[in-house]
Amino acid sequence: MPDLVRVEPVALLPTPAGCAVFLGDGKKVIVFYIDIAIGASINASMAGQTPPRPLTHDLFLSAMEGFGAKLSRAVIIAVEEEVYYARLILEAENEIMERKIVELDARPSDCIALAVRAKCPIYAVKDLWESLQDMSPVLEEMRDKGMELGGE
Repeated sequence: MPDLVRVEPVALLPTPAGCAVFLGDGKKVIVFYIDIAIGASINASMAGQTPPRPLTHDLFLSAMEGFGAKLSRAVIIAVEEEVYYARLILEAENEIMERKIVELDARPSDCIALAVRAKCPIYAVKDLWESLQDMSPVLEEMRDKGMELGGE
């Protein structure tokens, strides 16, 4: 997939309005902001913690599995006025239908929460990735202040 850049969550940091998610490819880091509850859910999943009862993302993955579908990948596709857009790519195959690929519009925060649970890759469209500012210095500054909740 030459038009995509593989990324992964490298840090989740608290902010006054929620949670900053830093995604990186090993050379560059970007940041966007999400609800603190989803940030905590992503962080818990990355840490290998299993909640006593399924959370919404766990329920969604279980329902998909019940219908013979699995999460193939998540792709961050655009940003407009600081709002990020993403897609979930699902693959379904069961006794009723042939293999089918389904693309769903989704918030990047939900995409990340599902991807870390399903252990599937997260990508960004290459042109988008290259257009975004490297926020590595901001991440390092925040880490130096001890603000990190989780990540690498």
